[in-house]
Amino acid sequence: MTDLETPVAPTRAEPAWRRAAPALLGYAAVRALGLVALAVWSAARDKSPQQLLSARWDSLWYTRVAELGYGYEVRLPNGDVHSNLAFFPLLPWLERAVAAVSPLSYADAGLLVSTVASLAAAWGIFAVADHVYTERKARSAALEGRWRETGGRRVGVCAVLVWAVLPVGIVQSMAYSESLFTALAAWSLYAVLTGRWLTAGLLASLAGLTRPVGAAVVAALWVAAIASFVRERSDSVRERSVPAPDGAPRWPRALAMLLAPLGAAGYVLWVGHHTGKGPLGYLDVQAGWRNGFDGGYAFARFIAEKFASSPSALAGVGLIIGVGLLVWLYVICVRQRQPLPLLVYAGVVTALALCASSYFGSKPRLLMPAFPLLLPLALALSRLRTSRSAWVLGTVAVASAAYGAFWLNGSGPP
Repeated sequence: MTDLETPVAPTRAEPAWRRAAPALLGYAAVRALGLVALAVWSAARDKSPQQLLSARWDSLWYTRVAELGYGYEVRLPNGDVHSNLAFFPLLPWLERAVAAVSPLSYADAGLLVSTVASLAAAWGIFAVADHVYTERKARSAALEGRWRETGGRRVGVCAVLVWAVLPVGIVQSMAYSESLFTALAAWSLYAVLTGRWLTAGLLASLAGLTRPVGAAVVAALWVAAIASFVRERSDSVRERSVPAPDGAPRWPRALAMLLAPLGAAGYVLWVGHHTGKGPLGYLDVQAGWRNGFDGGYAFARFIAEKFASSPSALAGVGLIIGVGLLVWLYVICVRQRQPLPLLVYAGVVTALALCASSYFGSKPRLLMPAFPLLLPLALALSRLRTSRSAWVLGTVAVASAAYGAFWLNGSGPP
């Protein structure tokens, strides 16, 4: 149990949207900078930035699902079968709904959904960081007999901006499912942290309909609920009473635990029935893409192969440093006593991303939803003077925008 698990939030008269406004405005500015850089770079190469954002790679597969439904597949010369059953349905469902009530094409509908979802994700990240670090300030103030409310808000703004300026942050503006998933995950985690269990369970179920990594949200909710039950039982033994410490009934937590896995389980079971291969049919679909979970063996071998030749050895060193940085950030999250749901969620997202057996170039994109790993960086930035933190974030934002434009006009995300 951490010192951040029991809600001690102060009463705030300020509306939630107004409190989050600086973070959302900053996020929109960073994303606009990235889109301007992409437009300029694409124009120089005679490419369409709209097509790069909405009609390449995975976005094409989502659009086909929205337009034609499931059943489309591509058979490669080596025998591999790429089936659109690998793509979870919530994003294409939303694309179809938007296209049905507007003049937008499915691809443009995907861009609109991604844009709205990215703002929702930014707001969710702000809400989580603001809640966690405002609680910490409240506890510190209670011990010292004083109160300052600005700490959590400042960390929340920095957390959103750090997420926005990630090197592959341009994906947040693409017709991909990362923004939608991050929004659902962040708000589900916020609901867990604030004791809104039914909301958390529903959002976790929707996250499970968005990406396979929805399992991370389910795991976070389950661990948090089980921990609360254990804590309750321990308190009841000490006090010889059965009510929850905060007086909350138990049934919402139990129902949330039942709701959370329904989205992912429902789709996986449907795929198994649709393919006639039983409950594990989805694993066969992923195998057709040469994707699976091998504990990181394939990724480790991929890194080792980089050292087979001098030109690529530097890339191998960079990959090792990158993995080491992730581990270091997670250790800091543990040492800073992040709430248990955030630690579980970030740990599962990171493990699933690093231990997937294929698409090594997409790992930075797959790690994007692991936003709790960024909170130590946000905390450090929040302690700087505003001018200095703005200079740091502004410099990184320019570099990220340039890299995103270069990336999408080159190999792009697989």
